[in-house]
Amino acid sequence: MEFKTRKVVTPKDLNPHGTLFGGRALEWIDEEAFIFASCQLGSTSLVTKLMSTVNFVSSARLGDIVEIGCEALKFGTTSISVKCQVRRMDTGDLITAVGEIVFVNVGDDGRPVAHGVTRATAAGGGG
Repeated sequence: MEFKTRKVVTPKDLNPHGTLFGGRALEWIDEEAFIFASCQLGSTSLVTKLMSTVNFVSSARLGDIVEIGCEALKFGTTSISVKCQVRRMDTGDLITAVGEIVFVNVGDDGRPVAHGVTRATAAGGGG
């Protein structure tokens, strides 16, 4: 898994308990997974179709730097499935993981369209 994006936890990212808000982590995951999938397919015409179970196993606090990593799982005719993790950069402790995120390549009409990719690309950073 490649960890290409880092974020610093700021006050706007905190929940009332003073830890990283789960919704913010999911926003970061969706964005990073979209960028990763787009690089793999060479297309930005992707929509998020499915996000599997999200398991929060630890947290981050104000000032912590977290890193987000993705890996390609499988390529369908019109879709790509990736997995994603968020971890603390200093300790490597896993904060949360999403086992599968499915993106679908769509045309101008919003309907699925074949992307023509069957495996991870070097330009996308492997997988």
